[in-house]
Amino acid sequence: MWNSSIRFLRIVTTVLRYRLDTFIPIHLLPWYLKYTVGILLSIGRKGRERNRGERLRLALESLGPIFVKFGQILSTRRDLLPDDIADELARLQDRVPPFSGDIACQIIEKDLGESVDTIFNEFDRKPLASASIAQVHTATLKTGESVVVKVIRPNIEKTIKQDIRLLYMLAYFIAKTSTDGRRLRPVEVVQDYEYTILDELDLAKEAANTGLLQRNFDNSDLLYVPQIYWDYSRRNVMVMERISGIPVADIAALRAQNVNMKVLAERGVEIFFTQVFSHSFFHADMHPGNIFVDPSNPEKPKYIAIDCAIMGSLDDADKNYLARNLLAFFKRDYRMVAELHVESGWVPKGTPVHAFESAIRSVCEPMFAKPLKEISFGQVLLGLFQTARRFNMEVQPQLVLLEKTLLNIEGLGRQLYPDLDLWITAKPFLERWMSEQVGPRRLLDEVKKQAPEWAGHLPQIPNLVFSTMTHLSQQENRIQEQTEALNQIRKELRRSRHNQPFKLLGLLALGAAWVTTDNIALEHLADADILSLALFLGGIYLLVLKP
Repeated sequence: MWNSSIRFLRIVTTVLRYRLDTFIPIHLLPWYLKYTVGILLSIGRKGRERNRGERLRLALESLGPIFVKFGQILSTRRDLLPDDIADELARLQDRVPPFSGDIACQIIEKDLGESVDTIFNEFDRKPLASASIAQVHTATLKTGESVVVKVIRPNIEKTIKQDIRLLYMLAYFIAKTSTDGRRLRPVEVVQDYEYTILDELDLAKEAANTGLLQRNFDNSDLLYVPQIYWDYSRRNVMVMERISGIPVADIAALRAQNVNMKVLAERGVEIFFTQVFSHSFFHADMHPGNIFVDPSNPEKPKYIAIDCAIMGSLDDADKNYLARNLLAFFKRDYRMVAELHVESGWVPKGTPVHAFESAIRSVCEPMFAKPLKEISFGQVLLGLFQTARRFNMEVQPQLVLLEKTLLNIEGLGRQLYPDLDLWITAKPFLERWMSEQVGPRRLLDEVKKQAPEWAGHLPQIPNLVFSTMTHLSQQENRIQEQTEALNQIRKELRRSRHNQPFKLLGLLALGAAWVTTDNIALEHLADADILSLALFLGGIYLLVLKP
C-alpha cells in the first residue's frame, strides 16, 4: 500500500511536470483541487513549449518500462487517438537497463530445476538485449547447439499489476469527468493493455506461439522461425535456436549483400496475407526489431521472425469481411462496404445504410486522388474503423491487431522498396482466397475437415441405422392409427351433417304435438287424439332412434 501511494505521487508529479493538464478537465475538479493543481502546475519545468504528444511521450518514458509499454500499445489505437498523439507515441523506445546476469541464472535454475552449468556448456552473463519484460542471453547447450535464453525480469509481474491498478484509477477518473476522455474509451484501452502485457509474462505461451508459426511455415522459402527447445522452456525461461541474419531495417547491409529489395518487400506482403488468410494466425508485433533477413539467396531473400509473444487470429467471418471490404473499397463500391459493416453486426442493425455509405465515401474518395501504389491499406482500414465508430461500431480487438500489423508491414515494405504497390501484390491473393470460399474446392475442404469426426462415428452406424428404422416403423404405425381415427371422426361428422335435417324435423314434430294437445304424458296417451300422437311418435323417432 505504501509503495502504491509513493508510485501514485510520482505519477501525479510527472503529470504536473510535463504539463499533462492538457488532458485533464481541471474545471470539473472540486474548488480545493482546482487551486491545489493550479499551484502545483508551477513545477511544470517542461512547460508547454513542446506539443502535447511530445510531452505525453516524455512523461511515459520518465515513468519507466511499464508505462513505455502502455504507450507503445496505445499508439496502435489510431481508431481512438488523434494523429499527432499516435505518431509521437509510436516513437517510444523500449530502452531498459539490464538486470544482473547472476539474477538471470537464479531465475533459470529455479524454473528448470537444474544449475546453469549442468544445462549449458557456456552461458554469457552479459545480456545480448534488454527490454521492459525480459532480457536475452546467449548460450551453448551441452549438445553443442548455439541458443538464446530469454528470461523474465524479476518481480516484474508485481510491478505491472501495481501500475495497472493505477492506470485503471486514472482511466475511470478520465471517463467520468471528461467527454473527450470518454470518447477515447480509457478503461477499455487499459483492459486491452492488461490482457496483452500479462500474456507477455508467460514465456510458455510465447514458445507455443512460436511452435505453431514454425509449423505453418515449415519448409517455406518465405519465412524461417527459430526452433524452440521445449525441455528448457517454462513460464519464466525460454530457450530458442540462435539465428543469424541482417536486421531488416539495416538497408545499407542488405544492399551490400545485393539483396533484391523489390522481391524482399513483396515477400513481406505475401507473408502477411498468407498468415492472415491461409493460416488465420499472424505475428502481431512485426516491428523491425523482431525481423531479420537471410541474404544467402539474394534474389529470393528469406525473412526470419522472432518474439511471438503477441499473435492475432481471425475466424472465417473476419477474413470474409476483410477481403470483401478491401475488394469493394478498391472498386469504390461504398454501398457494399456499408452493407458489409451492417451485415457483420459490427454496427447496429438499424444503422441507415445510405447515411453510412455517404460517410464512408467522404473519407475514402479523397484517397483515390493518389496513385494506387501510394494508397495505404492500413490507412484504408483506419478510415473505415474511424467512420464506423461514429455509427457506434464496437471495437474488434483482432482487427486492431491486424490494422497495427498491416501498418507495420506497409511501412517496412515501402522503406525497403519505395515503389511497392501493395494493391498489385495483394489483389490476386484476395481474389484467389474469395474464389476458394465457394464452389467444389470449398466443399471438398469441408468434407476433408469433417472426415476425422465422421470416421469416429463409423462403428456406431449399424446401431444407428437399426434404431432409426425401428423408430420410423413405430412412427408409421402411429401415423396409421391416427389416420384411421381421423377418418372415423370425418365419417361421424359427415353423418352428423346428413342427419341434421331429420333432427330438426323431429323437434318440429314434438313442438306440433305439444301445440295440438295440452298433455301428452305417458299416462294420458289414450286421451290424445290421433294427430297429436302421430306427431309425438314421429318426433321421438327422428330425434332418438334414427341412426
